[in-house]
Amino acid sequence: MTRLLLVLLIVDAALLAVLELFFLPLRVGGTVPFPVTVLVAAVTTPLLVRLAGRLVGPRAAFAPLVAWVLVLVVVGLFGPGGDLVLLQDWRALLLIAGGALPSAMSIGGLLAVPSKRGAADRG
Repeated sequence: MTRLLLVLLIVDAALLAVLELFFLPLRVGGTVPFPVTVLVAAVTTPLLVRLAGRLVGPRAAFAPLVAWVLVLVVVGLFGPGGDLVLLQDWRALLLIAGGALPSAMSIGGLLAVPSKRGAADRG
């Protein structure tokens, strides 16, 4: 059951990465860049990491982040039809930082907390 949950979280991270890439060039009024997907990445990717850490285990918490980054790079650089989907400006850097940094902090928080089994084994 836990493996199925982990697979679902990984698939969710991959789908979110694709959607965030495709909506990254969104503009308001046709002129002003509005990268709302950065906010989506900053909220959902750490949430998936925390869910994987709580439901599957702290060592599996990195899996959604790795899937998100891999899909972002592969689809962004080698997109459909060979197109470059990942924009070459500040919005791409903001998307990568907005998704990866909070998720890495979540992984650090999950790994820093001792597990209940480990505390029971020690004493």
